Amino acid sequence: MGVALFCGCGHEALSGTVTILQNYFEVIRAPGETLDVFTIIDILKYIIYGLAAGFFVFGVLLLVEGFFTTGAIRDLYGEFKISACGRCLTAFLMFLAYLFFLVWLGVTAFTSLPVFMYFNVWSMCQNTSLVEGANLCLDLRQFGAVTISEERKVCTGSEKFFKMCESNELDLTFHLFVCTLAGAGAAVIAMVHFLMALAANWGYLKDASRIQKYEDIKSKEEQELHDIHSTRSKERLNAYT
Repeated sequence: MGVALFCGCGHEALSGTVTILQNYFEVIRAPGETLDVFTIIDILKYIIYGLAAGFFVFGVLLLVEGFFTTGAIRDLYGEFKISACGRCLTAFLMFLAYLFFLVWLGVTAFTSLPVFMYFNVWSMCQNTSLVEGANLCLDLRQFGAVTISEERKVCTGSEKFFKMCESNELDLTFHLFVCTLAGAGAAVIAMVHFLMALAANWGYLKDASRIQKYEDIKSKEEQELHDIHSTRSKERLNAYT
């Protein structure tokens, strides 16, 4: 759910950012294959598509791992095979979960940056009427969205600034980025939850494998003792005969 919230809200927030840049800051897409802010936004969208597909596969793997650690499946197919396969799969998923935990920590930190920037813009829109005569400007060069030579800024008191503050794009995009940050945080919590569950499954399967080996050795020794007693009984019977 956290990944779905991050991907869905993040995609729409990036689309809203493109609309704001084009309508109120008059930023145009650079010709050719120049790496501008619109190209970066497109790259981030493709990353979101990859995250959605990758974590769908990861969820399927977790579901399979859950089946491998289920008692009914072990009773159906046998303890040793399922324990061996389950341990390998659980160890692999533990490595992936720990790696994804670190990745989502970085994603959460990165997602907080647009939330902070949009919060500043939203605060300026809310407090403009309270400060009379203030001349504040939003310059895209400060955020690295345009080059130093380009001047793309909107100042308080201008018509574009009031239109931007009154538009639905700014408020909706800000709240979408907040939901994106919440989704990334939920994904971090999910990775911790998966690590705990996978570690418990690993310990359970390891203990189950040891118990199975002990029972196999015990049954083998009992069979050998039974064979020895049977052999001695036959020998005594033959000797008596």
